[in-house]
Amino acid sequence: MTCTFITTPLLRLAIACAPILLLGTASAEAEDARPNIIFLFADDQRADTISAHGNPHIHTPNLDQLVAEGTSFRRNYCAGSFSGAVCVASRAMLMTGRHWMNLPSKKPASNWVGSTALPTLLREKGKYHSFIIGKWHNGKKTLDASFSEGRSVYMGGMANHADFQVQDLDDGELTSKREAGGFSSTVFAEEAISFIKKAETERPFFLYVAFMAPHDPRNPLEAYREKYYRNRPPLPPNYLPQHPFKNAPQVTMGRDEGLAPWPRKKDVISDQLCEYYGLITHLDEQVGRILAALKDSPHANNTLIVYTADHGLAMGSHGLLGKQNVYEQSMRCPLILSGPGISKGHASDGFTYVHDLYATLCDVAKVDAPAGIDSRSLLPVIQGNTGKVRDSCFLPFQNNQRAVSDGRWKLHVYPQINHRLLFDLSTDPHEIFNIATYADHRPALTKMEALMETWRERLGDPHPLVVTKPEDKTPSYDNESRVLDVWQPKWIREKYFGGRENSNHGRR
Repeated sequence: MTCTFITTPLLRLAIACAPILLLGTASAEAEDARPNIIFLFADDQRADTISAHGNPHIHTPNLDQLVAEGTSFRRNYCAGSFSGAVCVASRAMLMTGRHWMNLPSKKPASNWVGSTALPTLLREKGKYHSFIIGKWHNGKKTLDASFSEGRSVYMGGMANHADFQVQDLDDGELTSKREAGGFSSTVFAEEAISFIKKAETERPFFLYVAFMAPHDPRNPLEAYREKYYRNRPPLPPNYLPQHPFKNAPQVTMGRDEGLAPWPRKKDVISDQLCEYYGLITHLDEQVGRILAALKDSPHANNTLIVYTADHGLAMGSHGLLGKQNVYEQSMRCPLILSGPGISKGHASDGFTYVHDLYATLCDVAKVDAPAGIDSRSLLPVIQGNTGKVRDSCFLPFQNNQRAVSDGRWKLHVYPQINHRLLFDLSTDPHEIFNIATYADHRPALTKMEALMETWRERLGDPHPLVVTKPEDKTPSYDNESRVLDVWQPKWIREKYFGGRENSNHGRR
């Protein structure tokens, strides 16, 4: 079988290859070329919310085009979290190439000071122009260690998409806050388009565009939510009214889980799915605008596109709404690469992490990655040299959840309640049927327990998997304890909180 694509921006010619052309081997001149990088980062996007990846109920034509023109990694994960604000941990891992258990600090304001941040490394070693647009949820100290230039930076975890403030970053200093002046995805896309139009051709750029969508508030523009109200997507196959056991403190106390009352009624989950899908479709349109601007620019044949998300989201799966859990829909997220040297229409089922992009982009930029990172370059998979960069995936969440998967079997461990789940993903991809207590699956359970111990030893996991005084695993759901954060717009307050005005300032 043959395929045809552009190998390097300097050659700019199509050649036949069988099956995949190796990057950087065409000539010495090509070896010195460094492509531009546009990094498009969604927030809270499940892996199953792209039409081209098998969801016929969502409209994502621009992401579908990116899938057709690039390589998709279908088993891509956030590697758990040290925090209920999972995106803080995910972004720290991305920017350092380190697993969260291998970070210098777990504090958001300093958790990679002492490590070399990806945009800094690209700027200093690869001569890249590094530029940030959009969300930054890890504090000013880590921003200082990462970027010195940017536009419309949002220093926080979430906001009303239609009413928020941003700052610009000029020579390392943040300007005063100003009104964003539009819907979040649109504002960030317009800044990206402006950057692309003005970007110089003498040196490569690393453009980091961190969207806030589809993170809640789930308040897409009315036309986008109405689109799905009229053509409703089905509920997740693993929908439940409520989670059957206390998997973590976040189930009853976290703001994510309080965005709908217990038990989760089907019509409520259906409405929230419509609103969530509406945010994604609007985001898809903004991605399309960025790609169109790139196509019309001098950088069209010399730019790598990365599209991914920080993690997924439950959205009714297993009776949960948030991402503070180790189920597939919450830790798994999209990853697509497209551009020079990337095979078209290819998909990999090998395990990857979001933070593998650190080593991957170092390879793309021909920059040596620092010692001590956990990130693995995905270029060997893209080049066809190997089908995978790891054999299994470990998902530790704080001290209360652990999961490990080898592709077929997946083991969950809940140390605080001494509870375990085992799933056969080959027949049960939605993690519905717990077979941990079945005698005929004891060998699989033993195998996965050993695999988890291997991962724990490798990362120095300090938390025991069994406690002497386990908590009661019976869940307790109290609708009066639900907290309304300040970012939810009026119509959401009225719809899901009965117009309640009590609020807190928690930001995730």
